[in-house]
Amino acid sequence: MSEQHDIAPSQNNTLRTGIETPVLLTAALFLVLVWGSAFTLIGVAVRTISPEWLVAYRMTFGAGLVLAYCLMKGYRLPPIKDGRWAWYLSMGLTGASLPFVLIAVGQKTVDSGLTAILVGTMPLMTVVLAHIFTDEKLNFWKSLGFVLGFFGIIILFLPTEISLDLVSDWKAQLLILGAAFCYASTTIIAARAPETPSAVGAAMMLLAGAAMSMIWAIGTAGPAPIPDLTVIICILVLGIGSTGIATVTYLWLIDEVGPSVIAKINYLVPICSVILGVTFLSEPLDWRIFVSLAVIILGLMIARKGR
Repeated sequence: MSEQHDIAPSQNNTLRTGIETPVLLTAALFLVLVWGSAFTLIGVAVRTISPEWLVAYRMTFGAGLVLAYCLMKGYRLPPIKDGRWAWYLSMGLTGASLPFVLIAVGQKTVDSGLTAILVGTMPLMTVVLAHIFTDEKLNFWKSLGFVLGFFGIIILFLPTEISLDLVSDWKAQLLILGAAFCYASTTIIAARAPETPSAVGAAMMLLAGAAMSMIWAIGTAGPAPIPDLTVIICILVLGIGSTGIATVTYLWLIDEVGPSVIAKINYLVPICSVILGVTFLSEPLDWRIFVSLAVIILGLMIARKGR
């Protein structure tokens, strides 16, 4: 894995890892768009299908897509006895199945705005875990930048009326924080996993997540429903974009530039999600979107200063 873990170009406009800056920025923009649009697509799909089966269908389709791509490219999954399966099985659990369960249970009583703030702690957790378990060490500027980025998430989603009632349902909120920790842990596990082509790693991770999600859906939501056309379209887009291609891109970026860049990308995902909600779901346009974006960008610039 590379020693250089930031977006700044060198003198020849190429990262020390060998990634050209435009390629890296394109990959980052792609992840922001597909992860941000996922919330909008999920919001449409769950009107007519249970969340359990939506994620099971999405994970299964994404896993099949990436597996087919691997076979077309001549890649083969390692034998079951290969130690890499343990790494990617754990990533399928912490990066897909377990956090979805925790968020689904937590959101029964926690509203979506507070959920976004709690999940928004993921980049903070990621840089702390990276400091402990990788060679990406924290310093004053990087810490300040990531704290500012989280403050931008708070500006965007914090209710106008603040009271102790916000933490009254602390048990459910802890479940959502646990999901954020799962996502952060997945990023660190991916950074430390044995060298594996990103497409093969994504196939292993998604196959594990699909199997666990399918078992959970059958056990909690009953027999598989037949989705309508709208849900099928959502599943296809989610499976191709934010599950299949995004997982391959995510693992590739972690291998090339490290966990901190993924943490930075995750601060922009809620902004993208809110903007898409305003555009396609007729959600109200709030001044806090612009203030939040400005604060997050400032935080990312400060964090870059500390690289």
